[in-house]
Amino acid sequence: MSSGTRTLIRGGLVVTAADETHADVLIEHGRIAALAAHGTAVAESWTAERVIDAANKYVIPGGVDAHTHMELPFGGTAASDTFETGTRAAAWGGTTTIVDFAVQSVGQSPRHGLDTWYAKADGNCAIDYAFHMILSDVDERSLAAMDRLVEEGVTSFKLFMAYPGVFYSDDGQILRAMQRASDNGGLIMMHAENGIAIDVLVEQALAAGRTDPRYHGEVRRALLEAEATHRAIQLARVAGSPLYVVHVSAAEALAEITAARAKGLPVFGETCPQYLFLSTDNLAEPGFEGAKYVCSTPLRPGEHQAALWRGLRTDDLQVVSTDHCPFCFSGQKELGRNDFSKIPNGLPGVENRMDLLHQAVLDGHLTRRRWIDIACATPARMFGLYPKKGTIAPGADADVVIYDPHAEQTLSAATHHMNVDYNPYEGTRITGQVETVLSRGEVVIDRRTYTGRAGHGQYLPRGTCQYLG
Repeated sequence: MSSGTRTLIRGGLVVTAADETHADVLIEHGRIAALAAHGTAVAESWTAERVIDAANKYVIPGGVDAHTHMELPFGGTAASDTFETGTRAAAWGGTTTIVDFAVQSVGQSPRHGLDTWYAKADGNCAIDYAFHMILSDVDERSLAAMDRLVEEGVTSFKLFMAYPGVFYSDDGQILRAMQRASDNGGLIMMHAENGIAIDVLVEQALAAGRTDPRYHGEVRRALLEAEATHRAIQLARVAGSPLYVVHVSAAEALAEITAARAKGLPVFGETCPQYLFLSTDNLAEPGFEGAKYVCSTPLRPGEHQAALWRGLRTDDLQVVSTDHCPFCFSGQKELGRNDFSKIPNGLPGVENRMDLLHQAVLDGHLTRRRWIDIACATPARMFGLYPKKGTIAPGADADVVIYDPHAEQTLSAATHHMNVDYNPYEGTRITGQVETVLSRGEVVIDRRTYTGRAGHGQYLPRGTCQYLG
């Protein structure tokens, strides 16, 4: 049925970042029209062309994954999910909005990069989407472009302290971009690893014959993530700029963020499911299996997980995104069979995030409301999409998931919908599963059947970060 259909969701437990209420939800013209306590006269008076029974289920906002890389060129290949396959997989996993990264190539303008990504996504997405801008070439042209991009709704800019010769910006370039963001309201997102030092350790490891995937984690030291995080925070302080540190994986890096936030600084942190559920044990799997788990920042020893979970509970980490950047084991990850530095960096995850975090609720790491906060509401606020996205409230887009908290499933490449030939969580048993998904009132997953279509997803111009005064 189309988004013009009046829909009524009855009998579920509505869970948002703020509340849990047994309520019926009325949807009209693609938006939430009203909520009323289940069984009340108001709720009983509602009629609709489509009624969804959500008894014994959760009714939650669609997930907002604020860090994906569909079709990203990297290391002579490209991420295996297209905007079509990746957004379909996202919908299967209860995510109804992604914020992907448009890439400025060295020597090109940010506008050229953004237009390239518009062309990749336009007409191909099953769910709504927006863009951050990766700045790979910070010069006067790029700085001027930042102002124009903020005005048109691309309000966040990613910089890299890693990958010299590809995406890397030096401290002077970073400071200039932060100063510009301080003036125009943009948010700087930082890949915080000391890439110059890491390259020395990579060269030394390879020269010593240490070529296996496990060494990817060993050379990308936690201390070099912490050092870069500290440096990024100090540069942001000098510039008077907010800072969002992406894919925090190490306890030492989190400690830098925690210390900054204790000073009242506008510093924010994101982590990803791979750092919460996987570890260097996976990188060390025998043969070449560890290549499946190569991503940057890298997986850490298991003891780092407790610090990350604690950071999520204390709000020193605010967001869980996926950094979804899949490369097939066959033909892509294998490019680095004799040289870990040539393994394409990235993991799939856009389909599994909401389920893994629900399992974390059952395991006692998070409350239900915190699950929705870190996966839906806060990413929407952080990137200027709230309350259109990230909540269930009158006026919000009807991005709604009916979630069965009792269904059991086993994560596997055999059953997932991501366009990649392995699943990093292969064999993991999960309690909880997405049953039905609405995107702007249109049913895209109907009781575990895909009913969506490429082209339904709309581009979203964004406001500025809603955590800044």
